[in-house]
Amino acid sequence: MGANTSSCTPLESREVPGSDLGDIPESCIAQVLTRFDAPEICRLARLNHAFRRASAADFIWLTKLPHNYRYIVDKLGDDRIGILRMKDLYARLCRPSPFDGGTKQIWLDKSTGGVCVSISSKALTITGIDDRRYWNHIPTDESRFQTVAYLQQIWWLEVVGELDFQFPAGTYSLFFRLHLGKATKRLGRRVHNPEHIHGWDIKPVKFQLTTSDGQHSVSQCFLVNPGNWAHYRAGNFVIEQPDESTKIKFSMTQIDCTHTKGGLCLDSVLICPNSLGKKLTSS
Repeated sequence: MGANTSSCTPLESREVPGSDLGDIPESCIAQVLTRFDAPEICRLARLNHAFRRASAADFIWLTKLPHNYRYIVDKLGDDRIGILRMKDLYARLCRPSPFDGGTKQIWLDKSTGGVCVSISSKALTITGIDDRRYWNHIPTDESRFQTVAYLQQIWWLEVVGELDFQFPAGTYSLFFRLHLGKATKRLGRRVHNPEHIHGWDIKPVKFQLTTSDGQHSVSQCFLVNPGNWAHYRAGNFVIEQPDESTKIKFSMTQIDCTHTKGGLCLDSVLICPNSLGKKLTSS
């Protein structure tokens, strides 16, 4: 693993006189390429014509696609996707694609092929969302959905959502993507407005998730780091039956009515493989 352009240069300099990489049968090259991840395959395809042709073999990219890729294609409802070559299908699914009326997006991680799902704030049940004294939907290019829910002030914070989806086998993490303060642009520069931020240092926010097969997770933390987007982990869950749909229910609450809280942007909920989730929390 880890092949790249610089690592291929020494290989070419050690070639046996009278032979080159183009002499290797494409079928052999294709078998070797299955051992690499998607970005490495694309880099190796630049070596010569034989590697480029071999890298387009369907069976290579079939091993990189998730087990349930046909379910994902059906979920997107685009018949044109289903007739693509496997390499093109992989590339297409690595681009975020909307479903459920544009309130959710799905994509594959380019390196691992892991399935990621993002759920817009507009797909969540938010207490008081219809009362503009408390919440507003504000446009922003800092969200993949181009809008976030902004909380000015409220006593009872409760955000609930659910997703019924067929995930490949593995361990997944669920996060809420939040931002303390309102980010705007002034003269082309990002400006952070902390005007309404209050109440988050008094009591922690509780995050929960449950699954239809009985898994349950609870976490609590104070919201910190104003002016920056942060992913707050609600918990992990394990998929052992990849051919069955799993219903996931999740929530974010701070219902201590002894104080108000405000100045919070709620963008979305992210579900991704745990290996990717670790990178989010360590960055």
